[in-house]
Amino acid sequence: MRRIATGLLILMAAILIASTWAMRMVHPGFAWVQAFAEAALVGGLADWFAVTALFRHPMGVPIPHTAIIPRSKDRIGEALATFLQDNFLTPMNVARRLEGFDAANALAGVLERPASGGKVRRGLTRLVGQLSDTPAAAAVMQKLQDGAMTRLKDLEVSPLLGRMLEAMIADGRHRPVIDQLIQWAHRTLDSQEGLIRAMVEERTSWVLRLVNVDSRIADELVNGLRGLLADLAEDPDHPVREKADRALENLAFDLQHMPETREKVERIKRELLSNPAVGDWLEGIWARLKEGVVKLAEGEGLSGIGEAMGRSLREDPALSQAVNQLARRGVVGIVADHGSSIVALVSDTVKGWDVETVTDKLESAVLRDLQYIRLNGTLIGGLIGVTIHAVLMVSQL
Repeated sequence: MRRIATGLLILMAAILIASTWAMRMVHPGFAWVQAFAEAALVGGLADWFAVTALFRHPMGVPIPHTAIIPRSKDRIGEALATFLQDNFLTPMNVARRLEGFDAANALAGVLERPASGGKVRRGLTRLVGQLSDTPAAAAVMQKLQDGAMTRLKDLEVSPLLGRMLEAMIADGRHRPVIDQLIQWAHRTLDSQEGLIRAMVEERTSWVLRLVNVDSRIADELVNGLRGLLADLAEDPDHPVREKADRALENLAFDLQHMPETREKVERIKRELLSNPAVGDWLEGIWARLKEGVVKLAEGEGLSGIGEAMGRSLREDPALSQAVNQLARRGVVGIVADHGSSIVALVSDTVKGWDVETVTDKLESAVLRDLQYIRLNGTLIGGLIGVTIHAVLMVSQL
């Protein structure tokens, strides 16, 4: 466009020279062509000067009030920053603009994308790994650990255990536990039968052993225990089971209401909490938690979680509304707290550019339209020149 505008200007100069010669040597009617070319040349030169003066000195000559943009660089930066602050970065304008923005739907779209690819997941993995190894993460874990220990020390666990046991008994959830204990006792009896017989033999006098009384006693003992366990396994209403139920009910009552039992449980709790192994166990939980978070960031299970969360955002209007409100409040709050900093960033950035950078950026943005101004100035100037020539001719009649 610059070459076209400059070429048209050179063409008008050539036509002016040729029409001036033709008007004298060929025919006076070429005066009309001369008038067009002369006015077009003047108009084109005037617009070239105006366009050039915006960005630099025409022909390198420091004419006053030229190179306007380079000289006004700082003022342009301040004006742009003020414009942004007054028309965009105000809490009211941002809130109004965000009224139609569905942040929940946008977030759902991001979460539903496959987590297999790319730079985002790799960057997230590195970030999570780095954050988990920082002193801040260790301080957070220590704070959580201290808080958990404090809460456990302040919490009286005996009534809680009593209510849990009472609820289990009421729902019959303790019976599978008793069944497992019976099965365990049966297996233990089978595996330790030899030990039981040896104990009976040791406690039987040598006289009785001579007549094999110890063997009969051991047989009766083992067979009796085996039969008792079989009866317990088959009969859910066995008297021993009923005694176990009553014992558990009494324990549930004691845990809730008996001071001696509650104090005993609290003493056991304090001893456990003071044991270094509990601290090691909590640290192990933190290590497993870090490992799980890193694996999640690497994508193990992240895709399914993201898809489920995305569906929830789309299908749950209350959740979607809550996310949208949170997003609006967050953005408006950022603008309210940091809008002036954003504006200052714009102003300082423009001020920090060198003159050539500012000129190149602005000129490249509007240069094509400015060349159209030169074209229009040349052609319209020519038409005006013909019009003036016509008026002068009519006035001489």
